Amino acid sequence: MTRKSVRLAIVGTGVMGANHARVALRTPGLVLAGVVDIDEQKRSSLASTSGADHAATIGELMKRSPVDAVVVASPTSYHHELAAECLDAGLHVLVEKPIASTIEQAQDLSARALKAGVVLTVGHIERFNPAVRELHTQSQSPIHMQLERVGPFTPRVSDNVVLDLMIHDLDLARMLARSEVSNVQSIQQSPHTIGPDMAIALLSFENGVTASVTASRISQQRLRRIFITEKDAVLAGDLIRQDVMIHRMQHVEYVSDGGARIRQSGMVEMPFIENRNEPLAEELKAFVGAIQHGTQTVTADDGIAALHLVDWVLRGKRPD
Repeated sequence: MTRKSVRLAIVGTGVMGANHARVALRTPGLVLAGVVDIDEQKRSSLASTSGADHAATIGELMKRSPVDAVVVASPTSYHHELAAECLDAGLHVLVEKPIASTIEQAQDLSARALKAGVVLTVGHIERFNPAVRELHTQSQSPIHMQLERVGPFTPRVSDNVVLDLMIHDLDLARMLARSEVSNVQSIQQSPHTIGPDMAIALLSFENGVTASVTASRISQQRLRRIFITEKDAVLAGDLIRQDVMIHRMQHVEYVSDGGARIRQSGMVEMPFIENRNEPLAEELKAFVGAIQHGTQTVTADDGIAALHLVDWVLRGKRPD
């Protein structure tokens, strides 16, 4: 572990790769060493805007520029191949979600990181959303959770909706429940692709908490919401607006001259969220912290657990 600046390379020049480059340039403790992509035009274009070196492979880049860490922002099908190469070269790796295409590949990456003694973290970016962090702090004894992530269809995304969208909320549900999943049921619809394009999962956790998780890309609305029901309150988080509201209701029954009446009164609390930094900026800061201080927020095991949940939802059950 060292406190010197971390020299970072970004592999992949798509939307997420470009966002990582933008944020890395203003992240303390990070130096953008280079951009890697087989497409010369794309990598040179991104490198020119950031003032970084560029190359077709990570090996080629390392011959010219020292590199400490890598963000793998390629399509999912290349995650294992690229992350494995970087881990075997002794580089710290942040791989975008999902950690890999299969559970076996994910487990292999975890073993390689352990052998090399380097950090392997996964880009479950919603863990760094200010609203999610506030919900995690405020929620003490959840009974049931409802997580929604819906939006319009886009042909740009090749992964099914569970692997592309729902994986975020499966990871968040596990984190917020503070427990492991014991049972899974699901329903799925595929109007646009082989899919599924819409899925609803009902999760039961070992500690008794339940969760309903909805993911859809056939909606005409874009929503990212979490509701947590507790004994005396409902916590509502909007992940787009990055705010949290806590609803508390009091029911008082009394007898008047006209008979039994019920009076209901409610109170809404809106916690002040001080840190509203961009989640991607917080994710990269956490990556630097894991490298420099050994404080890791999202582990390879978290990425593997999320992939297990994706598999169970697609199957419609947890295998015995």
